[in-house]
Amino acid sequence: QVQLVESGGGSVQTGGSLRLSCAASGYTGSSYCMAWFRQAPGKEREGVAGIYTAGGSTYYADSVKGRFTISQDNAKNTLSLQMNSLKPEDTAMYYCAAGFPWLHCSGHSRDFRYWGRGTQVTVSS
Repeated sequence: QVQLVESGGGSVQTGGSLRLSCAASGYTGSSYCMAWFRQAPGKEREGVAGIYTAGGSTYYADSVKGRFTISQDNAKNTLSLQMNSLKPEDTAMYYCAAGFPWLHCSGHSRDFRYWGRGTQVTVSS
């Protein structure tokens, strides 16, 4: 059974930083995308960043490029998202997701098979 458990959310002021972590277990594939999505109230879920487990290629949404960094620790089965220079518009529930085998990263939620329950990030001005 695949489990994804997020942690690290919280409340910060504009310009602050947070680091999200996702502990993954039970996924036996070796080549797939791990990603972070976010969803603000009244908005659609959007892809924030992703990393392909085989090779480490990454993608970022334009809105977070230069501010967020995604990384993976294969030995610990952990996905991280370092978020710097946070803005109020980054406020959302952040979800960890694991994609289908061999499918490279995209920002589309339909391409992801497993989801965590989310961790809340709130940025105040």
